[in-house]
Amino acid sequence: MTLNPKFYQDRVCLNVLAGSKENAREIWQAAEGHVLVGVLSKNYASVASAVADMREYAALIDNALSVGLGAGDPNQSAMVSAISAEIQPQHVNQVFTGVATSRALLGQNQTVVNGLISPTGTPGLVKISTGPLSSGAADGIVPVATAIAMLKDMGGSSVKYFPMGGLKAIDEFTAVAKACAEQDFWLEPTGGIDLENYEAILRIALDAGVSKIIPHIYSSIIDKASGNTRPADVSALLAMTKKWVK
Repeated sequence: MTLNPKFYQDRVCLNVLAGSKENAREIWQAAEGHVLVGVLSKNYASVASAVADMREYAALIDNALSVGLGAGDPNQSAMVSAISAEIQPQHVNQVFTGVATSRALLGQNQTVVNGLISPTGTPGLVKISTGPLSSGAADGIVPVATAIAMLKDMGGSSVKYFPMGGLKAIDEFTAVAKACAEQDFWLEPTGGIDLENYEAILRIALDAGVSKIIPHIYSSIIDKASGNTRPADVSALLAMTKKWVK
């Protein structure tokens, strides 16, 4: 795989969606390379068509590609693993139960593979039943430290904490951030993040001592008419990040 040195050096790396290949390039330039550009597996009819198209995306952005599920859809888990095995992206989004499969098929430890865990309403406890079958069963709720240890067991790189609802689950997010810092595990806050609450969410993770933070900012910065992420908003997010991370 092609490594993006900026990503591995940064403490904070943005994660945003691309509406087109041209948009992907615009985003990457607006973020000065400090970004992972998401392309959703759900938008493709087959693994082969996804692989062919995502290779073209990757070529435009120094492989700063994030293979997405699509709103955390657990039914996309197997497809994401199959795509990622072929294209060797910089970043893979997975449900909790899909992490080990993705890591095994990638065949290397450099690609970041996150595992989706969700808020429960109780700080310190998280829901890990986010897979194709488990998401339809009774909630599997465990201490966040246990969830992180399990993700490490499976070859995961980071926690994807979704859906946060912006600042709605802030006490729970704070507990997750502290646990990630204690276990030296990366953190990806996701869901309802916008230009207004981004700095508050970022600072919680930074203050907790998380070693690497990958905030996902999606619908709030997408132009509804074109479906493209607004490069100016990406530039604004980068400026906010630089304010707190030197």
